[in-house]
Amino acid sequence: MDYVIIVAGGKGLRMGSDIPKQFLPIGGKPVLMRTLERFRTYSDDLQIILVLPEAQQDYWKELCRRYDFSVRYQLANGGPTRFHSVQNGLALVPDEAEGVVGVHDGVRPFPSIEVIRNCYETARTAKAVIPVIPVVETVRQIFSNGLQDSRTVSRDDYRLVQTPQTFDIQLLKAANRQPYNDGFTDDASVVESYGHPITLVEGNRENIKITTPYDMKIAEVLI
Repeated sequence: MDYVIIVAGGKGLRMGSDIPKQFLPIGGKPVLMRTLERFRTYSDDLQIILVLPEAQQDYWKELCRRYDFSVRYQLANGGPTRFHSVQNGLALVPDEAEGVVGVHDGVRPFPSIEVIRNCYETARTAKAVIPVIPVVETVRQIFSNGLQDSRTVSRDDYRLVQTPQTFDIQLLKAANRQPYNDGFTDDASVVESYGHPITLVEGNRENIKITTPYDMKIAEVLI
């Protein structure tokens, strides 16, 4: 059985809103609902685990009533960091479970179904898979003197990382038993720290992470 853990712990600070960004509407519906719907469209059998801070859960439940939202999911409490939030979500996956578990940002409502499917199917053999897209702009590396000391680096050597990041269930559970460190910027970094290589697959450029008012404008166009 396959799972997805959708992590939504944003506070909307960069959005300049009192409402957390995952609850803001795009195309007349909250971002987070569109994200859950995308994964339900991918598979009706997928077990969806939503991780939300406890302080946001009542508001989310009210939104679900208001929008008559009926996508099936389990709810887990958010933790102090993404790492701990994913741990809380993984606790709802049985220890003996076999299959693939994805971890996805709640404010990425536009992963293509093809990309989701490719991530899950590739992870059945590769065990640890992330979607990436090419860097299209020139990239400069900044050194110790900041803006006064930099150089151009080859953008061909870099990729931008998206979600869902998909893993063998037992691998991710084992990796998440490691002590937390600040280098855990995403789930791939946790698994990589555990000693397992990461396989890259092609993402889709529309799969933006909505964090600013500009992103909301782009999301409205994509809708």
